[in-house]
Amino acid sequence: MLKVYKTDTIDKKIKKIKKITTDCWIDLTSPTTDEIDKVVNKTLVDKELITKMLDPEELPRIEQSGNATLVVIDTPYLENHYEYTTYPLGIIITDNNYLITVSPRKVNVLDDFKQDKIKNFRTAKKTRFLIQILLITASSYLRALKKVNAAIEHKEEVLKKSTQNKDLVDMLEIEKTLVYFITSLKANDLVLEKLGKGNILPMYEGDYELLEDAMIETKQAIEMSAIYKDILNSITDTYETIVSNNLNIAMKFLAAATIVLSIPTMISSFLGMNIPLGEITNNSNAFTIVILISISMSLLIAFILKKKDMF
Repeated sequence: MLKVYKTDTIDKKIKKIKKITTDCWIDLTSPTTDEIDKVVNKTLVDKELITKMLDPEELPRIEQSGNATLVVIDTPYLENHYEYTTYPLGIIITDNNYLITVSPRKVNVLDDFKQDKIKNFRTAKKTRFLIQILLITASSYLRALKKVNAAIEHKEEVLKKSTQNKDLVDMLEIEKTLVYFITSLKANDLVLEKLGKGNILPMYEGDYELLEDAMIETKQAIEMSAIYKDILNSITDTYETIVSNNLNIAMKFLAAATIVLSIPTMISSFLGMNIPLGEITNNSNAFTIVILISISMSLLIAFILKKKDMF
């Protein structure tokens, strides 16, 4: 999909336009070959810079080729209500005044720009636009981490009542999200540090301050991800131990119950042997006596096992 945006020079509002012009923003989301060729012919950018960004496994980095500089970052993508993954977003800034964003699927962090929610956003200020994208991306990680933390707390409450395998698997899925976040955020942080040196793209008044804000939020997101991961590991280990203990308790109870229930069986087996049993065989209450003896011995064994914490 190819869309072109440009900030109006009069009211400073972002508007969608039909033609590619200088100082515009070209947004490519999983573009077709014809759309890529159209952008390449107009901007003279190296086609490979665009096509390589269609790979969802592209890593964050800065790359220069011909008349353009490619900055790749990872952005969070919500798979369901608490599971996230990350996808690359490429920002290409050309020497002939074009800015191109390329991604293999829709990137939510760009929505605020399209809806004109970003203060002091101008498509003509390409370095500023790039840094604003980096800042919004860092903020989106922080928002996502709040949802992840809420999911951890919810699952912890669930595990207090039920330690089913599904609940533990859900915790592992959340941990996978945090691993994705930590890996992507650290890579994004390296990109920010390279930009901060000022030799990749021209930096203007206010850009360094904005870039510093993006770096601070990115580092904060890294720390939060690490903390949540440690908490999650602790919770998971604790409840894995609880599940194991519950199994041991159940096995111990079954073993004790087997011992207690085996007493009447043993007594009835002895009495059922084809051997003389003495006076008890002539007693009209023999059956009742046997039952009472069996129950008494079972209760005695149960009491002994209870004292040994088998029940």
